[in-house]
Amino acid sequence: MAYLNTKERYGSLSIGLHWLMLLVLAGVYTCVELHDFFPKGSEMRSGLMTWHFSLGVTIFLLVCVRLVLRVIAPEPVIKPAITVWQKWSAKLMHWALYLLMIGMPIAGCLGRAAAGKVTYFFGIALPSLIGPNKELAETIFDWHETIGNLGYFLIGAHALAALFHHYVQRDNTLVRMLPKRG
Repeated sequence: MAYLNTKERYGSLSIGLHWLMLLVLAGVYTCVELHDFFPKGSEMRSGLMTWHFSLGVTIFLLVCVRLVLRVIAPEPVIKPAITVWQKWSAKLMHWALYLLMIGMPIAGCLGRAAAGKVTYFFGIALPSLIGPNKELAETIFDWHETIGNLGYFLIGAHALAALFHHYVQRDNTLVRMLPKRG
């Protein structure tokens, strides 16, 4: 399989990044959801949030690579062709997901900086981009949580759309992003 995309299907690099990002996103959401089950100040709660931060920054870095790939490699053609409204809704969904994967890590890091806390990326302290500001931190964290909840919808709608294309429309939308068999 080619590393870069062709007009027929995504290359192994795009496919690998897509599925790796799904796993990392699952880790981000799992860590933030599970941390509430542990008491404040506990080692487990702190550890889950440390993983949440590191995985969030990982998403940011991976999405930057995905965006470069999107620019340098062609997008495979959907066969049979889809309607214009489906093309536009797919573009809108993809850009919403990209904004989620770029904006959430930035907001998380800015919120922590505004709260006077350091964000660590697998043990490496990231520079604080803004100074402490409790009110700003609360606002950023409110947005971070709200948009994070919206992320569940976006990810679910993306998956449902792929299944709809595969099982109802019977086009190659999903197959283009699966590893090639044989």
